[in-house]
Amino acid sequence: MTSLTPTATAGPVPPAAELDLRADFPILARETAGRRLVYLDSSSTSQKPQSVLAALDDFYRQHNANIHRGVYPLALEADALFEGARERIAAFVDAPVRSTVFTSNVTAAINLVAYAWGRTNLRQGDAVLISEMEHHSNIVPWQLATQATGAQLRYLDVSEAGTLSLDQLDEELARGDVRLVALTHVSNVLGTINPIAAIVQRAHAAGALVLVDGAQAVPQMPVDVGAIGADFYAWTGHKALGPTGIGVLHGDAALLEAMPPFLAGGDMIESVTRQRSTWKELPWKFEAGTSMIAEAVGLGAAVDYLGALGMERVREHERSLVAYALEQLGGIEGVGLFGPPRAEDRGGVVSFVVDGVHPHDVAELLGRENVCIRASHHCAQPLMAKLGVAATARASFGPYNVRDDVDALVGAIVKAQKVFA
Repeated sequence: MTSLTPTATAGPVPPAAELDLRADFPILARETAGRRLVYLDSSSTSQKPQSVLAALDDFYRQHNANIHRGVYPLALEADALFEGARERIAAFVDAPVRSTVFTSNVTAAINLVAYAWGRTNLRQGDAVLISEMEHHSNIVPWQLATQATGAQLRYLDVSEAGTLSLDQLDEELARGDVRLVALTHVSNVLGTINPIAAIVQRAHAAGALVLVDGAQAVPQMPVDVGAIGADFYAWTGHKALGPTGIGVLHGDAALLEAMPPFLAGGDMIESVTRQRSTWKELPWKFEAGTSMIAEAVGLGAAVDYLGALGMERVREHERSLVAYALEQLGGIEGVGLFGPPRAEDRGGVVSFVVDGVHPHDVAELLGRENVCIRASHHCAQPLMAKLGVAATARASFGPYNVRDDVDALVGAIVKAQKVFA
C-alpha cells in the first residue's frame, strides 16, 4: 500500500481568505438527529446553490417548451435560454461556442469521441495511451475502441507520489504509434493535478491527439480550454454545482466536422430521404433528440455563480482546505493518506484508509455523525490495484465547505477508531 505523509509544515496551516457560502446552499441547512450536514462528497456530485435551483424552477414554470422546433414565443424563449447557456458555458472555460457539444455527462462525452473518432480512425498497429489513475469512464470506452479496431491500449504508470512521469510519456510517444493520449486533468482518487498543457504539447509534437477528462478540474480551478490546446476536453455539470443529466464536450472543430454522428435521430439532421440523411452543422450534429434543456439552463446558472466567485478564489479556498485536511488527518495515528503530499499539487480530494477498519465501515460510522464521505474503488479499480487496496475512504471538497467540516471529519474518524479499538 502506498501511504503518504503530508509534507511537514512550520506550524498549523493558517486560514486563507476562505469562503463561507453555506447560506447559498439550502441543503446544507439540513440536520439529522441534531447534527448539521457535513457534505464531503463533492467529487461524486456537488450541491446546488439557490440560484441554480431558481433557474431550473423558473424555466419549468415560465419558459418550458421544446427547442429548435417551434416559432411561437414560448419556444423562442426556450431556444434563447438554451443557446444562451451554451454561450456562457463555453465562455466559462474559454472555448469556442460552435464546438461546444452538450452530452448527458462526461462519460457520454468520452464515449462520443471513442466511438465517432476512435472507431473511425484507429487501426491495427496504433496505440491509445491512458494512465493508471483514470476513472473507468476514461478506460472502458478505450478498451472497447481498441478491441474493435485492433489497436493497442497502453498505460502510463502512477508513481508512489501519485504523479505521472513526463519522461515515460516521452518514451511512449517516441515509439511512434500513439494516435491518442487520454488523461484526467485531476484525479478523482489521488487529487493529482496533471500538467495537462505540457502533456498536450508533447503529444502534438509526436503527432498524437489528446483527450482530457476535466470532470474534477472545471469545478475546482480556472480552466482555459484554448490555452490547454487539447483536441477534446470533456466535463460534467453535476460536479460543477449544476444539475445532473448534462455534460460538455469541447472539441477541435475540424475533427468534429470529420467525425460521423455518435447518436442519430431528430434535431441532428439537416434532411432525411428514404436512404440517406445529411447532418446539421456543429454543435447540433452531435445532439440527437430532445436536448437537456432545463439542465443546460441550470448549468448556465452554475457557471454564472462560479464565475462571480472567481475560479482563482475557488481554487485557493479548496487548496487551503486540503492543506488543513492533510495536516489534521496526517496527525491521526493509524490513518494512511494517498496522493501528492503537497496541497499545491492536488485538487480538492483526500483519499485515506484507517488501519483495521474497512473503508465502507468508516463511511457508515461517519454517516452516523452526518459526515458524508465516499468509500469505494471510486470507479478506478486499476488504480486501487496499483495502491494495493480494494477501496479507500475519500473526503472531497466544494466551495461551500469550511474548516469546521474538516474538524468534523477528523472528530468522526477518531470516534470510529474507538468503536473498532
